[in-house]
Amino acid sequence: MNSLKDRVAIVTGASRGIGLGVAKELVERGAKVCITARKPDPLAEAVEELGGNAVALGVPGKADDPAHQDEVIARTLDAFGSVDFLVNNTGINPVYGSILDVEPDAAAKIFAVNVLAPLAWTRKVRDAWMGKHGGAVVNVASIAGLRASPGIGMYGVSKAAVIRLTTELAVELAPGIRVNAVAPAVVKTKFATALYEDREDEVASAYPMKRLGVPSDVAGAVGFLLSEQAGWMTGQTLVLDGGVTLGGGL
Repeated sequence: MNSLKDRVAIVTGASRGIGLGVAKELVERGAKVCITARKPDPLAEAVEELGGNAVALGVPGKADDPAHQDEVIARTLDAFGSVDFLVNNTGINPVYGSILDVEPDAAAKIFAVNVLAPLAWTRKVRDAWMGKHGGAVVNVASIAGLRASPGIGMYGVSKAAVIRLTTELAVELAPGIRVNAVAPAVVKTKFATALYEDREDEVASAYPMKRLGVPSDVAGAVGFLLSEQAGWMTGQTLVLDGGVTLGGGL
């Protein structure tokens, strides 16, 4: 479990849900983490939950804000001395319904946060540390990026772009920096509540594993992809879906 001992990770969107689960996994494996989120108070609570300032740093801000990105990287280097890993977890889906009804401004915001921000974060950690010292990046995509996702279509298009971005970055940044992705199905978080609220059993019945995901299901895979156990993997997307894509379920 100490496979990431003394390594340092930035995890975006990590005050709760999948991001916090990933941060916990990395700390348990011996890493130190800088976590981000928009709201300072939940972020401070998450830092304490992770073990306090000795192992975690919280920097509030918007994931697609260049000044915030620069601040996070600078403060991480100042506090912990390196940026060995990046987990691009922040994602938004402010609209539900037909993709044809999504306003251009909303579509642009989805892409700014879900696609262009991970690209910017990756570029900046390369320039600040990984380009010289090596490292690994994991992008959090979704099975919505692998097939039609009615109701969250623009989100799905953005996650398809994240998967494609992962393969491009893997080629451009090899061999020093590995870039992989995870594509979860529905994970029980506040972000995904609308997809299963009041009908969890019904939704889970379509999954061969007969349950929805939880943050630790994703966190373990991310920890593996960042570790040397995955040292010969790059450009790959691990599907974490309880088997739901095997049978064409919801």
